[in-house]
Amino acid sequence: MQNLERLLRQSDHRPYPAYKALRGRYTFPLYTLSIDHVQGDPFAAPSSLSIRIDAARHGFPKEYYDTPHRRIMLQDLLLRGFHRELGKYSHKAKGSGKSGTLSVSACGQEVLSRSALSIDPAAGTMTVRFSAGFPAAGRTTLAMELMAMLMEYVPAAVKHSLFSRSIPAEEVSRWISLADDQKAIREQLAKSGLVAFIADGSILPRKSGVDDTPMKDAIAFTSPAEDRVTLTLPKGRTITGLGIHPGITLIVGGGYHGKSTLLSAIERGIYNHIPGDGREYVITEDTAMKVRSEDGRSVKKLDISAFIRDLPNGKDTACFSTEDASGSTSQAANTVEAILSGSRTLLIDEDTTATNFMVRDALMQSVIHPEQEPIIPFYSRMRGLFEQKGISTILVAGSSGAFFHVADRILQMKDYRPIDVTTIAKAAAEKAGAAEGDQSASFVAKASSGELSFRDSRIPLPNRDILDSRKVKVRGSGTDSVSLNHESVELRFVEQIVDHEQTNLLGLLLRSLEEDYFNGKALLTECVEALYRKLREGGFDQIPSTPCNLAMVRRQELWAMVNRYRALKLKA
Repeated sequence: MQNLERLLRQSDHRPYPAYKALRGRYTFPLYTLSIDHVQGDPFAAPSSLSIRIDAARHGFPKEYYDTPHRRIMLQDLLLRGFHRELGKYSHKAKGSGKSGTLSVSACGQEVLSRSALSIDPAAGTMTVRFSAGFPAAGRTTLAMELMAMLMEYVPAAVKHSLFSRSIPAEEVSRWISLADDQKAIREQLAKSGLVAFIADGSILPRKSGVDDTPMKDAIAFTSPAEDRVTLTLPKGRTITGLGIHPGITLIVGGGYHGKSTLLSAIERGIYNHIPGDGREYVITEDTAMKVRSEDGRSVKKLDISAFIRDLPNGKDTACFSTEDASGSTSQAANTVEAILSGSRTLLIDEDTTATNFMVRDALMQSVIHPEQEPIIPFYSRMRGLFEQKGISTILVAGSSGAFFHVADRILQMKDYRPIDVTTIAKAAAEKAGAAEGDQSASFVAKASSGELSFRDSRIPLPNRDILDSRKVKVRGSGTDSVSLNHESVELRFVEQIVDHEQTNLLGLLLRSLEEDYFNGKALLTECVEALYRKLREGGFDQIPSTPCNLAMVRRQELWAMVNRYRALKLKA
């Protein structure tokens, strides 16, 4: 601290580069402060700092961080507290540009592993990464303002948020207990033969389209008796709710009755949620992937022949490429890519699909013969996907009863409450007419005949435009896109990306693929899997010069980004 104070006094009212001398580590009574990167001027991105606290100092018991699920939950709790405390002091120091800013990752409703705060499971050392805008008047340093930031404001924020004595013990215990419950449910999904679980009493509606907190006075979720399951929680407790089994589950109902709200909750159930979110006990198997149409996306040499074949222009759908996919070809590509990424459950909302990709009714079949239609509708493939590949489908539908013929379970949403109408819907489908029923069944049987095969034999080549660049720049734009130099990758329709810090990580992973893995020899599958395995085993430390603003992603989102990368070069 004395060295830091001396250097600050020496750098006061000098040209801004004088701050560069502050880089280094400084011992404070309760922690070590490290100034890792100093911004070039007060208008540039803020400086990067980090704090290390020994286990003996922070005082959290080892059993709270020696297992991944508890550690991630504890890290999330502490990061939220530090963000709250640090925000009290941001901009108290004055100056030009970004002077006086103090910031750290802001967490949403989901619990994510983030680079901003980590606890070493063996040593118990806590590392916190954050940003600070070093103050200046114009381009002249205001080191006394910076001294207040580093010697008063930051220590106060640390003291009130990062030590066991700073947080009520019952609050920490509540979060850790929830992490144990969520882990128990996830472990029971496969054992109980479920792909998703929605607990009774859950609050699924959100406050608004831009506010992901629970809606006030919302109707609590209640499972139908026919589909209610009971799962076991730690300490002999139990929990009841809707259990969705493998196979084909159809969610139907009138408009504004909660169909899409239920699917959205299931879609987000791949993540754990914080106490009070309302979806704490909505748990989905972790490979589930939301699939939709995506007009205009890029597709690179992908085999979509399981869904589209015999195009009039003679284009090869076993090695299909386009820079401007239609609704149907984009959804076919998204479906195949989800399967190749290892997804065992496909989540689909009729409102965001290409109608001609999803279904063709009996009347249309009677006019346009199946042999004249290149598209094999998804409803004719659903049964084969499950029976041959073990891939389940959860589908929201409101306009076509054709799905009744292939669904295993049909749930009607009424006033945000599900009703099991499987028997009624199946009877109605049969009663609708032998001609329609027989024609639909015949079409499904014919279209579904034969073995479904999904292989990826693409080999990526190094992109010289990227590799020959003096410096490869990675930029993220919210959750909508990421860019590598001037090449932007559109991600706004990859709907299970929930945080811009996940997009930041995806951009760095894409750079790593280009620099270290795309060599013209290994399959794209091998490249992506090798990088993802390295990330999962080594964490954020595998990312060179780890920034303070990264959040973990799944294999599915990494695959989704690579497949939308227009600059991807493939071997002929």
